[in-house]
Amino acid sequence: MPAYDRQDLQRRMTGATESLKHDLGGLRTGRASTALLDPIQVEVYGANMPINQVATISAPEPRLLSVQVWDKGNVNAVEKAIRSAGLGINPISDGQMIRLPIPDLTEERRKELAKLAGQYAEKARIAARNVRRDGMDALKTDEKKHEISEDERKRLEHEVQKMTDTTIADIDAAAHTKEQEILGK
Repeated sequence: MPAYDRQDLQRRMTGATESLKHDLGGLRTGRASTALLDPIQVEVYGANMPINQVATISAPEPRLLSVQVWDKGNVNAVEKAIRSAGLGINPISDGQMIRLPIPDLTEERRKELAKLAGQYAEKARIAARNVRRDGMDALKTDEKKHEISEDERKRLEHEVQKMTDTTIADIDAAAHTKEQEILGK
């Protein structure tokens, strides 16, 4: 059985791009986005749970998030989790509803976030290159086992490289779009 598996490489490269898009979704821009709260874990019922499993999050206005906590006993825990998440957002409690006004970003904070977006993109590019390396190694293994010819290996290496180039272009495009959004251009 050949070690080279095109579908697996494609899936892993797509995974690198999807992971980046998820990470970028958590970065704050000037607008309120429910993805902003995705990484937050709330300590309830003696366990850590994602905030979306204890409350409904919505963005009723461009500069406001609202968190409707399902269980009244968890309101303080949710509020505490939001405060300690380091998002620079001050929750305002109103019964089981928590309002999160999104403050304007300072120029300094915008630059920090844009830099962070760049770091996330670099991490994704490294992941894509690692997948490429695995693919190239698998092709060399297959050639050594005489499962494919040298010409076939070269053709498939070219295919893997094209896949990598496409993935990195997608990563760069996603990062560029997010940086422009953060810097408000």
